Amino acid sequence: MRLGELGLESITSPDNYVQLDVIGNGAYGTVYKACQRTNESSFVALKKIKVPLTTEGVPMSMLREISTLKQLDQYAHPNIIRLLDVCHGRRLEKEHQIVLFLVFEHVEQDLATYMQNCPPGGLPSSTIKAFTHQILHGIDFLHSHRILHRDLKPQNLLITNEGVVKLADFGLAKTYDFEMRLTSVVVTLWYRSPEVLLGCSYATPVDIWSVACIMAEMVTCSPLFPGVSEGDQLDKIF
Repeated sequence: MRLGELGLESITSPDNYVQLDVIGNGAYGTVYKACQRTNESSFVALKKIKVPLTTEGVPMSMLREISTLKQLDQYAHPNIIRLLDVCHGRRLEKEHQIVLFLVFEHVEQDLATYMQNCPPGGLPSSTIKAFTHQILHGIDFLHSHRILHRDLKPQNLLITNEGVVKLADFGLAKTYDFEMRLTSVVVTLWYRSPEVLLGCSYATPVDIWSVACIMAEMVTCSPLFPGVSEGDQLDKIF
């Protein structure tokens, strides 16, 4: 599949941005804090991914995040991270890969960092309620568009300085059909639902399970089910 088929004909150059610091690693690549070369006070999150090429161009599986965010961005939902730009990097001939840069709005921290920095005693109940409401608001929006996030965890929930929660890292999101059987490796272990662990068919409830685990973690400031393997995870749940 080619980029033009996603409505991304106006691909810009990564030279428009200056990489500053490494923020972290997502499902498909490294994320940098960056700024626009023409406006150094305007920060963005620059996600660098190396995409394997096929005879048809960029594989559809690797374009899932781009197409999902492109679809969602038109609604400008307050709890969904915005995709601002897509940059076409260099082609790696020996590796049969191409480098793409996804430019997102920059958000100051994620929920994992927020919880680490909270004072003893955990988050205030008012904050937990506000964050949970916003997470569910974002998830309801995704599900109403027949999209599963499938990788909800504190590291993928970004928190602005104003306390707005934004769902990020759609590298594993997928438009779903009811009763579809999806891969069992899509969700970080601690937040996997029983049906994922057991290899059963599943749909939107897998995201709700993850949200409940995250909500409990906000209350206690420790993971609810910190399993070390799939079997151990099931033992902790049941």
